[in-house]
Amino acid sequence: MSDSHPTGDPTLMREIARKKPFRPSAVQVQWLIVVGFLSVGYALYLRYFAIEYSPVALACDSGLPTMLCKTRILATYLFKNQVLGATALIVALLHFIRPSMVTLTVGMIAAGFGIVLYNIGLSGVAIAIMILGFARPAPATA
Repeated sequence: MSDSHPTGDPTLMREIARKKPFRPSAVQVQWLIVVGFLSVGYALYLRYFAIEYSPVALACDSGLPTMLCKTRILATYLFKNQVLGATALIVALLHFIRPSMVTLTVGMIAAGFGIVLYNIGLSGVAIAIMILGFARPAPATA
């Protein structure tokens, strides 16, 4: 018993030290770039052509039943209630605990929308946590 490691099993500690950190492949990085540009681009479109553009805002507030007005109402509800930032933060924490492409993609989409649509605080923290997820070991694959 005197040869046991104070922090636990020494073979387990060596195995943990050998695990490689989470790193997306080149194809996955290209996917993230496309998804990031599309989500931020659509969020910019919503912000500047649906939410802040006066003719559209007046038409939607007067009851125009178009898809753009319904999307405007949904986006306004989401950013007023901090849903975008909270979603980005929750998914970023999940990505930090267990890094994967799914959580990274969903977190990027939510954080991109949150940054553009007025949920800057929570979305900024979520982006920082997602970056820290790259230091975590990748999950074991069978």
